[in-house]
Amino acid sequence: MPLIDDALKDPQLQKSPLFYQIGDTLSSWEKRAVPLNDEEKAHTFKRMLSEFWNSLSQICGVQVDAIGSETSLVGMSHILHILQGSEGSEKMCKRKSTKIRFTDEEGSTSSMVNVKPVRFAVQSEGTSESGIIDSMPSAMKSQTASDPTPLYLSCIRREPLEVLVCKLAEQSMVHISEDKSVKHLRFLAALLSSFPCGRVFEVLLTPERAGNIVHTKPQAEVNFMNENPAVRFLYQKLTVWLKEDCQSDPVFLVDILFSILQCCSSNAERSCILDDLTRMDLRWIIFLQIIQKACSDSEKYSSISLWLKGDTLGTKLVTLADVLCHSGLETTTSSKSFCSERWTLLSLVLSQHVENESLIGEVYVEKIVSRLHTALSKAKDLSESGSIEQSVSFICDVASNFFSSIKGCLLMPSAEDLLLTIFQLCAQSQDKTRLSDRLLDKLNHTWLTGLNSLLHQLSNIHQKSTFLPCCALWVKNQLQSSSLDVKNLQVLISAVNDLLCKILEAGQPSFHLLLVYMDYINPDKQEWQNMRQAVPMQWLNKPLLEGRLSLNSEISGTDLKLYSTSRLANHFCASSLLSKVALLIMEKQDLLTVTEAEQSTISTIFAELLYSMQWCEELKDSAAIGRKCCELFLTMDITYERLWKCGEKVATFLDELYYRSRERGMLWSLTAAKLSQTRNIESCELKRLFQNTEGFFPLTDGSLHTIQNLFSFFAGEEKEELVIQCTARLMTCLKEEILNTDGGFGYLAAINSCLRNGYTDCEEILPGILKIIMSWKTDHEDLFLFSCNLKDASLQVIALNIEIIRHLSLLINLSSCSLADNEWDFIMCSMLAWLETVSENTLLCCVPLIQVFACESCKLASALSKYFQDIAPSTIEKLPRNLLSEWKEFFSEGIHNLLLPLLVKIAGENKDAPSTLSNATLLKFVGDAVKYISKDQLLNHRLPPKFVANQKTNLPDELQTLLNTFAPFLLYRARPVQIAVYHILNKLMPELPKFDDENLKYYGDEEEEPVLSPPAALMSVLITQEDLLTNILADIPVGQLAVVQPLSEEFYFILGYLLTWKLILSFFKAASSQLRVLYSQYLRRCKSLNKLLYHLFRLMPENPTFPSQTVESSSKEAKTFFTEELNVTVQETAVLSFEIAHLACSVYYTTLKDLPAMVRLWWNGCEKRIFNVVDKFTSKYVSGVLSSQEIASVQMSTQSFDCMIVKARSATREVIAIYSVDDIFIELIIQLPSNYPLGSIAVESGKRVGVAVQQWRNWTLQLSTYLTHQNGSIMEGLALWKNNVDKRFEGVEDCMICFSVIHGSNYSLPKKACRTCKKKFHSACLYKWFTSSNNSTCPLCRETFF
Repeated sequence: MPLIDDALKDPQLQKSPLFYQIGDTLSSWEKRAVPLNDEEKAHTFKRMLSEFWNSLSQICGVQVDAIGSETSLVGMSHILHILQGSEGSEKMCKRKSTKIRFTDEEGSTSSMVNVKPVRFAVQSEGTSESGIIDSMPSAMKSQTASDPTPLYLSCIRREPLEVLVCKLAEQSMVHISEDKSVKHLRFLAALLSSFPCGRVFEVLLTPERAGNIVHTKPQAEVNFMNENPAVRFLYQKLTVWLKEDCQSDPVFLVDILFSILQCCSSNAERSCILDDLTRMDLRWIIFLQIIQKACSDSEKYSSISLWLKGDTLGTKLVTLADVLCHSGLETTTSSKSFCSERWTLLSLVLSQHVENESLIGEVYVEKIVSRLHTALSKAKDLSESGSIEQSVSFICDVASNFFSSIKGCLLMPSAEDLLLTIFQLCAQSQDKTRLSDRLLDKLNHTWLTGLNSLLHQLSNIHQKSTFLPCCALWVKNQLQSSSLDVKNLQVLISAVNDLLCKILEAGQPSFHLLLVYMDYINPDKQEWQNMRQAVPMQWLNKPLLEGRLSLNSEISGTDLKLYSTSRLANHFCASSLLSKVALLIMEKQDLLTVTEAEQSTISTIFAELLYSMQWCEELKDSAAIGRKCCELFLTMDITYERLWKCGEKVATFLDELYYRSRERGMLWSLTAAKLSQTRNIESCELKRLFQNTEGFFPLTDGSLHTIQNLFSFFAGEEKEELVIQCTARLMTCLKEEILNTDGGFGYLAAINSCLRNGYTDCEEILPGILKIIMSWKTDHEDLFLFSCNLKDASLQVIALNIEIIRHLSLLINLSSCSLADNEWDFIMCSMLAWLETVSENTLLCCVPLIQVFACESCKLASALSKYFQDIAPSTIEKLPRNLLSEWKEFFSEGIHNLLLPLLVKIAGENKDAPSTLSNATLLKFVGDAVKYISKDQLLNHRLPPKFVANQKTNLPDELQTLLNTFAPFLLYRARPVQIAVYHILNKLMPELPKFDDENLKYYGDEEEEPVLSPPAALMSVLITQEDLLTNILADIPVGQLAVVQPLSEEFYFILGYLLTWKLILSFFKAASSQLRVLYSQYLRRCKSLNKLLYHLFRLMPENPTFPSQTVESSSKEAKTFFTEELNVTVQETAVLSFEIAHLACSVYYTTLKDLPAMVRLWWNGCEKRIFNVVDKFTSKYVSGVLSSQEIASVQMSTQSFDCMIVKARSATREVIAIYSVDDIFIELIIQLPSNYPLGSIAVESGKRVGVAVQQWRNWTLQLSTYLTHQNGSIMEGLALWKNNVDKRFEGVEDCMICFSVIHGSNYSLPKKACRTCKKKFHSACLYKWFTSSNNSTCPLCRETFF
């Protein structure tokens, strides 16, 4: 007993086999206490048992009343539980059993009788133990009958054990009542779990209240409750404890409840009790604990199954779902743990099932799921307000458990609706749902879990479940009706892709669902057509301008302006998503059986996708939405190569495209041409489709567009047949047919396309068609839009004029036949008349065909200007006698008198919105035509005068007007305007410095250091550009390349800035040496050049290798942006992506070449990192090119010097100057450094005769100084040095400050003489002397200098 006493206080002993061994010992005593043969011995063991129970009762009684930890109470419940059981120490230790015979025992064990334990079952059936019960004392019989319990007890042990349990329970109840002791309540729960009998519950009842409970129930139930002490205890005590909120964990109270339920005789009684508790306002965690314990024990589940399936609990749980969903979406929810237990309860009743039946009634499961679906549907609308994260997260947990646990649960309509709603939340971007990443991940996992259950649990899912069709219908509506941006589309495609991947993961039986889903989601013909009609029609501008399509009627469609900058066309969204599905199906074709009808559907999808891709292709250069869509296709891995690889498996793919091109033309023809070009389709494949050329006639829009785009893929015979047929029909065309597609307009358009697409046998055709056009002019002059108002012109007439102009341009570019005088007159007079029409109708250029008419008129002017500019002498002899002079004196001047003001007018009217499609395109062609203007035509312009207040200038009014008019357009946000203006102003730059030369006499003798600004109009623009560039490049370190997207706003600003600097450098180069000094002083003072150099090292690539080099060229010396000349043209070319980089390198090269001293000064002042970056880059890529050019310029120089010979050695980068006069002979060697022109140029002495050492050193120092500090070439430095030496020999004394006759900067002679010592000094040198010494004394005699 002392050992037991100690064990009750020691947790380690409680875990040991001690208590089980005590039980074994007790069982042994009980066997020997049966009086069979030896009554004396039996009496002894009975006494031992009595002492044991008395001692144990005393020990336990003391421990119950003891103040301390709960350890002893746990120990007591543990030993009592073991003592009432039949298991011995074998259960704990699992040791091998052995027989032990004591010496005082009889030799035979036959005298020992094993007493079977009695099992008190809940139900009385199977009464194999009835005999044992009958042999018990009557008191035990009655107790056993009233308190059945599933425990094995010997008849001898039961009475003292129950007496002890009753005593301990009564003691515990005192502590619970008086001290509110939780540990005693927990101990009581453990006792009742082990001894659920009426006798124990009887002692726990309060006497004065026993039997006085008032019920509003049927009399049978009231009698049952009054008779059963366990039930009376529930209503008297347990319900009070259950209602108290102080117990955070009511698990032991639930144990008491199950002990009470064990004392009930039927499930109906238990259900009645639980229904009563359900109606009470109890905490939800209590019901959670009840259901959890029932799910973990089959007997407990059986005892309360009637209650679980009942209406009371079901209604309560539906109400709970309502409350949780409403509170989560409308108000701030309670604490997470408080809500968590409620959601866990819902999850438990939905996810647990017994023998494929739900835990609660099916009707209530569906109602709860319906509430969850309703809540999530509201969450989509409440995403921007309310605290929904927690509720949605809990709903996800509940739904995920439900989907994965209950087989066939998704056949419930409400469950399918819930799954669809979760999918919808996952298929929309976070900008719309406002859900966090964590929550979206959870939602995504939930719907994929549901889909996985659907795929694995149901066969013929598309027939039994509505999820797939409903999901597809929603996606289809999103594609056709919603305004999706890039992010929304990507999220939607990702969700659909997850669905498809999950279908593939489900294995072969589910693969057919890919085809089913594609059929669900695929629009019908009318829906596809509606989406195509809604596509913005601005795509048409590019093919119309390029002549790939010709139209003579108005086309209806959506204006791109109506689209927001982020909205995607519905056709693009539908075709891109469906193509992902179709591509996946075709790539898995080996595992699928694709029917002919399904192949036709896939062919339609691929065709629509190509249509959409072509739409993006046509728009990508002019609209951001086009570029964005092209990038999106690449992101989705949708390429022509992948599409064709899959399309080849579809028999009708190419036929479908060609059929649509013939029937509808327009973008379908462009699409067919793009695919043919990408796949190098041979003429025989097309021949199969159209059989013969006769099939194209009579011409329709579809057949005309097909000819225009597929002509280059035809065989030679078919090309010739088409041209001959079109020409023949054109010659026989009647007046009323001239404007028709199957008439003059259509035939001429087809011929033009054939000529432009490589038809070479054109020498006979071109002059013949010209004669036909001239005959139209004679017979039907009203068809020609000469100097007229286009507002009154029909689209058919405009379209015809467009084709006539195109043909004349082709005639100029392609024909080598000599034209007659009247034919040249017709061409050039028509060109001027059309330009006059354009000039008078600029406001109508927003109309697509009028815009094309204007652009084609400018192209004809450009073609004529180029023809006469590049004309060969042999060709001049074949021209009419006065044609060239007429062109120069009249037609060329007429062109530019019209186009120069037109450029200013259009650009000036649209400076706030220069990037609109119509204006930007027209400006491109106007600018391209204007670039051919000559310098004389510019100087004789007819622009209105334009001056700026307080603008300092030496320029005449005509030149100043040109600068003030065009210089601001360098800030224009349209590349064609910037390039055209650059070409115009660049022709003027060499003419400007001479006007400053005339005023040079006013500079140089001032006491202050003189400066002179480059043209004020350019410098004003440059200041604005510097601020813009500083904002754009501020965060990019010098030496790191700034990424500039072509045609972005930053691109225009940087392009204008670099072009402005090219103009300034061109102006600087044209200036004399004296002026360059003044200009460079200005640039140094305003620090503009320093800013330029910092910016250049953010715009030049680290490796300026010229792109697209062939294998042959790469084997030689690599081409770089410094070795290849940059030709900036108005028309955009393939080099647009690296135009800024090449232009930056060009500006840096010119700056090093023309301003080497200033660059060197800036470089020496840079911090160490930048110093090294500049030195390394320049030495590697620029110095070699510049050195070679400098040496070559010396070798090829035609400049001659009296008394001095200059020669160069390219191998050693040396220039040698030999000066000789009378008996004096001087040889100087100039060595260029490896990092020329950053490093100092070394001047070494060669031979010298007749020169003192000191004088020699002075001259060497002077030459080194000139070459280091003057901004010019080596030849200019040598010329300056020779002049200095010549003056010295003429008797002019050196300035005693700089020890030079000629000043190194302003090239002046010493003129300021001291009145005392009579020595003369340079004005600039004296100014520096006075300012640095802070006095006005002579540097030699120190007398005051007057």
